[in-house]
Amino acid sequence: MGVALYTSRLVLSTLGVENYGIYSVVGGVVVLFSFFNSSMSSATQRFLAIDFGRKIEGNLQYTFNTALAIHLAIAVLVLIIAESVGLWFVNYRLNFPAERMTEVNIVYQFSVLSSIIGVTQVPFNALIIVRERMSIFAMISVAETFLRLIIVYILVRAPYSKLVSFSVLLFIVSLVISTFYKVYCLRSFKESKFMIVKEWALYGELLSYSGWNLIGNIATVGKGQGVNILLNVFFGTLLNAAYGIMIQAQTAVQSFVLNFQIAVNPQIYKLYAENKLSQMHGLMFRSSKFSYFLLFILICPIVYNIDYLLVFWLKNPPEFSNVFIKYALINLLIECVSGALITGALSTGKIKWYQIVVGSILLLNLPISYIAFKFTNNPVAFLYVSIFIAFLTLIFRLLFLRKMIKLNVKDYVCSVLIPILLVSVFTGLFMVGYFAFFGKADSIVMLFITSCVIMSFGMFVIILVGCNHGERLVLLRSVEVIKNKFKSR
Repeated sequence: MGVALYTSRLVLSTLGVENYGIYSVVGGVVVLFSFFNSSMSSATQRFLAIDFGRKIEGNLQYTFNTALAIHLAIAVLVLIIAESVGLWFVNYRLNFPAERMTEVNIVYQFSVLSSIIGVTQVPFNALIIVRERMSIFAMISVAETFLRLIIVYILVRAPYSKLVSFSVLLFIVSLVISTFYKVYCLRSFKESKFMIVKEWALYGELLSYSGWNLIGNIATVGKGQGVNILLNVFFGTLLNAAYGIMIQAQTAVQSFVLNFQIAVNPQIYKLYAENKLSQMHGLMFRSSKFSYFLLFILICPIVYNIDYLLVFWLKNPPEFSNVFIKYALINLLIECVSGALITGALSTGKIKWYQIVVGSILLLNLPISYIAFKFTNNPVAFLYVSIFIAFLTLIFRLLFLRKMIKLNVKDYVCSVLIPILLVSVFTGLFMVGYFAFFGKADSIVMLFITSCVIMSFGMFVIILVGCNHGERLVLLRSVEVIKNKFKSR
């Protein structure tokens, strides 16, 4: 996360605000086509995990190769759409300086290639996660981060267009990482050995599941990159630069909890496959609560010190970056609670009405944001819309899961929502009081002190109010284990 934030600073400094904004919106157009891939990605992980949980010999290889064939077809489809509709949209509907169009088109082509590589990589990633080889997943993620750091070093010295060089280098990194994933899987897992699957029922099952899943993924992509395009249309590339910074900060912070959820998800799928619903509910409750607490501890000092942090991080941050990041992180806190609920719903395979209702609510982000931009001329309006809809979708997910997996909503509210609400209120009041006495950080020393104080208080409240008796015992035992390890050294 630290390296990712540092590289973002150097990239913004090297490219400049306008170039950074151009890359943000051009890359966003390509991501718009990824909803095909996103829907199949969750389908692949779900079906592989269910097969693994049921321990039916041979099924895993059939499912993997079916998913691989479908992803190859998606890659071809993305290429066709990107080189027709996407190319027209970039050249005739987006707002770019006329003299930069050659560079814009080169960046677009390399973004398309990177996207296609990512599509073909999905089944291999899913297999590593289902097999719970988290050490490999972690090492590759760290390697990718440091490769991006090398990109910045090369970029600073690149004699050609910085924008074009950046897109080419990112494509090379995507290719290297994807190749590593594939080689590792082929050498480590026999089920990744290529075979032609002619069981059309399996193709139908995967496509049917991903077809309903498509609604939710279109909504998610529309919310993320559709809003970026609206910002370009209404406010120009400078706001796209601020949005790009927001996404960088959000991604870096989100990765802190996303990898926790990635580790939990296969267990939720497997417990459903084994029909252990009570254990599944307990794991979902803990995942929701501790995902929130992990993110909360990190976000509180960031929100408190956002102005100083942005200057320290970027030197000259684009206008609106501070407000964008602040509200985006609050929205992220609400959404992270739903992570385990989404996995619980997807594990059932019966997602038609769940996706229609929840996906339709998420789709409202784009039209409501358009109306808000048009009538208020306030670029922050899309974040207000996003926060409201995040609350709404959380309620509807709980209502659906009550029927889908017999989830007790009252228990969820008492075990998860009330503790995180109490922790948020107590810590928020403390931050308001602290600000009244000490103000904002204006130096690196004050940044360190305020962050330590706020995080310490937050952890104290989490342990005292957020955890139940059993969870506190587990935490205390974990601390004892760590202390004993240090003593033995």
